[in-house]
Amino acid sequence: MTANELCRILIVDDEILIRQGIKYYLNWEEEGFQIVGEASNGKEALELIDQTNPHIVITDIVMPIMDGEELTKEIKANYQDIEVIILSSFGEYDYVRSTFQSGVVDYILKPKLDAQGLLTVLKRAREKIPLTKSTKNTIEDSILIGQAIEKQIKGYETDVNSTKRLNAFPYSSFCLIAVDTNGVTDNQTSMRKIVDDLKTGSITSYRYQLEPNLELVLLNYNKGHVPEVVNRISQIEKTIPQVAIILSDVFSAFSKVGKVFREDILPMLQYRFYFPEKTFLQKSDLPMKAPTCDAFNLDRFTDDFTHERFDLALTYVREYTKTYSTCYTTDVARFKSFFGNIIFNISILLGNMEYDVKELESMKYESLQIIEEAKTADKVVEQFNMFIEEFYKCIKTTRNYSSNSNMKMILEYIQDHYAEPLTLTEVATYFHFNPSYLSNYFSVHNKEGFIEYLNKIRIEEAAKLLIKSDIPISEIGPMVGYSDHSYFSKIFKKIKGMSPSQYRRKSMR
Repeated sequence: MTANELCRILIVDDEILIRQGIKYYLNWEEEGFQIVGEASNGKEALELIDQTNPHIVITDIVMPIMDGEELTKEIKANYQDIEVIILSSFGEYDYVRSTFQSGVVDYILKPKLDAQGLLTVLKRAREKIPLTKSTKNTIEDSILIGQAIEKQIKGYETDVNSTKRLNAFPYSSFCLIAVDTNGVTDNQTSMRKIVDDLKTGSITSYRYQLEPNLELVLLNYNKGHVPEVVNRISQIEKTIPQVAIILSDVFSAFSKVGKVFREDILPMLQYRFYFPEKTFLQKSDLPMKAPTCDAFNLDRFTDDFTHERFDLALTYVREYTKTYSTCYTTDVARFKSFFGNIIFNISILLGNMEYDVKELESMKYESLQIIEEAKTADKVVEQFNMFIEEFYKCIKTTRNYSSNSNMKMILEYIQDHYAEPLTLTEVATYFHFNPSYLSNYFSVHNKEGFIEYLNKIRIEEAAKLLIKSDIPISEIGPMVGYSDHSYFSKIFKKIKGMSPSQYRRKSMR
């Protein structure tokens, strides 16, 4: 571990709640630590070790695919300088004992896990990490600088002693560099070498890990070196394959790190999410005016969807997506949330419409996870389109069942309410259909129109009353839904081939 680094931690546990709990136990940076990644099993952890180069691994003992015991053996065989802390339950002591034989530094019982106990074990592990003499003399100052940068990035004021700050950054000019190594270990190694090579008699630097594949470098140099630094940084993307570089404007004080990060680096990182092909960016490269995007009309989408105008609803989403994906000022989390909400809406609405959504539910959670982890807008849209493909498979296999079920409910409703002044619009409103759509839907699925069917039900009921009762004909019409006697007689004759009075006389013979 060097003077310019916080102690890096990798968390390994198959229970996400445990991982999340550990992450929020401590104010990590204030204690001199930094969480650089998390994994759900030993196999994932080994892949992340190559990417994040942790100093300490906190691992569960019982996990699928590769457990903590095997992971510890692999670490101690191939990464001797990494310290391992074991998490275990009460009944797993035999496993824990075997890991001590492999060289773990300590273990923690999950039921007794608390912030102070965790911090104590971490500090004990950190003391075992090999340090050079010069590093030992400067590690405390380095931690304070790291804490100051962390606080500024998060929007807090820094309280680093000015003398320490001047010792670390003695020159008049600063710039921030964000480096996306794209998950390639060789890129990370090469980038470290290039940053080290930048250090001369009048250039110094501090490296800070934002994410496993994203590093922030603070350069400090004399004003006269600005052209040289910019030129050398701009050449990095040509030297290292797939790496992306974001370079801030030059600024004059350490206290401006947070402001420059928020106003220069974050907007450009966001821009790259939408346009990942841009591999070297400066603030001047951002378009002067960003595209705007109207709010998504969820009511329109929902209305089309619930009336089974699926193609219309999804065409609207896809057209909206094309524009939305160019609005690079949209917050990345908000962009991802939009697609997550549409996926949730589709799943819920389809389930309410009595489609079989079992396969779609499985696809839903997979899609939401991939979208959450996506590094580019294109990847989000790609996963969304895959979900839509699964959606079409779902409605293809269950459309007939759903349509029959919907039609049955409509017919039952008419049967129960035929005596009321029933209209197509009222029925459509009750079932959340558009009236014109219901008219077409009814004809397609019932082989006769709404009015024809309603008249048939009413006249059949009137015929029963004519035969089985002596109720006056003038009263029967209103009883089955006709307020106009002449219209009732006209419809009755049209369906039965004779007037109500003729029908009654015939039935009495």
